[in-house]
Amino acid sequence: MIAVAILTGCEKKADPISVASQADKKAGIAAPGIAETKAIAEEAFIYGLPIVMNYAVMQEFSVDKNSGQYKAPFNTIMNEARVFTYKDTAVVTPNSDTPYSMLWLDLRAEPMVISVPAVPRERYYSVQFIDSNTYNYGYIGSRATGNEAGDYLVVGPDWQGDKPAGIRQVFRSTTPFALTIFRTQLFNAADMVNVEKVQAGYKGQPLSAFLNQPAPPAAPKIDFLPATTAGIKANFYEYLDAALQFVPVTPENKEIRARLASIGIGPGKTFEFKDLSLEHKAAVLLAMKEGDDKVSAYLNTRTADVNGWKIASIFGDAAFYKGDWLKRAAAAKGGIYGNDAVEAMYPMTRVDVKGETLDGSKHNYTLTFPAGQLPPVNSFWSVTMYDGKTQLLIENPINRYLINSPMLPAMKKNADGSLTLYIQKDSPGKAKEANWLPAPNDPIYLVMRLYWPKTEAPSILPAGTGTWSPPGIVQASN
Repeated sequence: MIAVAILTGCEKKADPISVASQADKKAGIAAPGIAETKAIAEEAFIYGLPIVMNYAVMQEFSVDKNSGQYKAPFNTIMNEARVFTYKDTAVVTPNSDTPYSMLWLDLRAEPMVISVPAVPRERYYSVQFIDSNTYNYGYIGSRATGNEAGDYLVVGPDWQGDKPAGIRQVFRSTTPFALTIFRTQLFNAADMVNVEKVQAGYKGQPLSAFLNQPAPPAAPKIDFLPATTAGIKANFYEYLDAALQFVPVTPENKEIRARLASIGIGPGKTFEFKDLSLEHKAAVLLAMKEGDDKVSAYLNTRTADVNGWKIASIFGDAAFYKGDWLKRAAAAKGGIYGNDAVEAMYPMTRVDVKGETLDGSKHNYTLTFPAGQLPPVNSFWSVTMYDGKTQLLIENPINRYLINSPMLPAMKKNADGSLTLYIQKDSPGKAKEANWLPAPNDPIYLVMRLYWPKTEAPSILPAGTGTWSPPGIVQASN
């Protein structure tokens, strides 16, 4: 009933909404009217979704030691000599291609120096810098800087200074807390020992330590509002309120931040969001749903549809987004912490070539790459299976979450040189098992990853209009 009242609007002074607004006024809460609150709350959801998702991941990875997903404290690298599995649930659509090393930076006291070793030329690696706005503000690695050893400086938004001697490049985060993701290519299970040698060469240290100088005073301890990725839906605006303390106001976000403060969210607010009347809160919940629908619609309609695959370039830095909060939210929902298109492309699909929803409980499927038409990359490619509802990796009898190009020598090609992947919940039989990508007994979500995509033809770039297209998923004839 409340939702209907909000949607239709109520003119009478005695209706619940008017009474609530008058009660807010008497209590000294200078909140905008219901309709305006709803409009701003929808904006807040779209603007805030990536920020909230990132805040919750930061909590699980570097703040809450009992989260079950904890990696390491701030400014400490955590190397994982394994790939992600169905047990990893903090981040949606996790990559299971490359063992991760993670480093959550606290840049408040001083900058950090990130050092990388010399990496063999045939092994792809990348170091992606992502701040709390979920902007990719820089890269080190095979594509960006080459495979030579080097020292790089990461600074916070307020740092002033010159590039120190011995530092190859300076990267500036727009926020004091920022995530650094190291990806190191794994060729096969036996190769893990070599990955570990590369990971051992990754280093993060304060600038003062790098320069052999006394350290500045430590930054004050923060009592973060506890947050979990599972709790985002129920606590979205509370999480956003907490997270915005660590996202500086800039000319780019100044206007929307002022509007958010007017409904009690973020620094500079004049009242607490939790003090709003029930009617106001109902309007906000409705706004959240409508905002989420707009984000989903962007992923469905503002991306190129190529043989059923959604292809887009939706990850980048502040200059890439230019204040397009909807694009940024869509990127986070599609798969937070994705790479810039030049680093990796991510064709994704939930449908077959006819547009019908992929569902492992109803059909078996095939994906066939014609001879000579495998994904064109400078490094490697993969096709990863996710549960269509959760976007998480799925438990399966052969512990296989993807098929990637390093697996090609063990796979069987067709007589005409083409390569067929069997996408289904049950084994296609021993003879075809090398080409089997296990599916859930449920809706399917598939993501291709093209690392360091080629720019000369054939290429998937520019996104959606490239000279190479991923082939469509086909229902297998039973």
